[in-house]
Amino acid sequence: MFKGLGQMGDMAKMMKAAQEMQQKMASLQEEMHRVTVTGESGAGLVKATCTAKGELKGLDIDPSIFNADDKEVVEDLILAAIKDAQTKATERAKEEMGKLTEGMGLPKDMDLPF
Repeated sequence: MFKGLGQMGDMAKMMKAAQEMQQKMASLQEEMHRVTVTGESGAGLVKATCTAKGELKGLDIDPSIFNADDKEVVEDLILAAIKDAQTKATERAKEEMGKLTEGMGLPKDMDLPF
């Protein structure tokens, strides 16, 4: 298609690749809002669900942990579950980004804006 254009053809290929990458990045950004991960603490007594972008979507707390004397323990379990979910969300987002960059011939660990 760009035969005989020399460097202009290479530039056109690069521009096309950049546009494709931009479209894939936008698509991945939207997907990260739909992908959910669940973190837990207290052997599953507290579970937190968030999107791969780290937005908290829900909490599931086993009623057996509700005891006024254990208020601080419950608070700690809730925080631990949320942190676990957010860590998993970050890992999932990096995983998905790695798939995208590898698919485009870039290094898997290339740090692109998210």
